Amino acid sequence: MDEYVIYTDGGCDPNPGPGGWAALILHDGQRQEISGAEMHSTNNRMELTAAIEALRLIEAPARVTIYTDSQYLQKGINEWIPKWLVKNWRGTNGPVANKDLWQELLEASRMHQMDWHWLRGHSGNPENERVDHLCRLARRSLNHW
Repeated sequence: MDEYVIYTDGGCDPNPGPGGWAALILHDGQRQEISGAEMHSTNNRMELTAAIEALRLIEAPARVTIYTDSQYLQKGINEWIPKWLVKNWRGTNGPVANKDLWQELLEASRMHQMDWHWLRGHSGNPENERVDHLCRLARRSLNHW
């Protein structure tokens, strides 16, 4: 089974507002960078989108390790989703925000052996710094002046 390591980032400035997302996919000695942007989004939606888009590129079942600086993404996938599924996508305060993207993330990760890790953003990890940079570039691409 192939192994992949993925670093993801997403963000908006301001939040909500113009958003960017990025992922770095490491596989078999190769590096692939992907990114994108949306005119109207939130930090959390961009974080989810980065993971979804990276996982969509892995066509066969694989071992996938994802590093994110988003506690929302890491805790959501590791801790909160099982509870949301039992409660029909309801959280402590009502319907789960970003349900559409959480469902897409579940579908995109279903065939893989997943391992999700949180890492502190802006702490000197070169791969995390790279996806942060790509995310900001993607967001800036929305400016037309």
